[in-house]
Amino acid sequence: MSRRAALDKAAAARKKRAEVKDALKHGRLSLREVLASDSEAIRKMTVRALLESLPDIGKVRAQKLLTEMDISDSRRVRGLGIQQRERLLERFAARG
Repeated sequence: MSRRAALDKAAAARKKRAEVKDALKHGRLSLREVLASDSEAIRKMTVRALLESLPDIGKVRAQKLLTEMDISDSRRVRGLGIQQRERLLERFAARG
């Protein structure tokens, strides 16, 4: 893959993640929909970034939730175990 193609691919992935985070923040997407996505860009997003983009959850609350749910700070969406996914979905069930 050429450098230009790699840069374009990375830029497209960042744009997709930004769109997803914005949709989460404004309620156009639910956490369940994002976790079920098979988009490589979303699957590579950190769980911390995902939590921070939820309404009313900032950096501090996201960190607290990661610690509370025993999820590594650097864990990516695709690396979440089934039980971790279920705990996240239960915690945010009211939000979708």
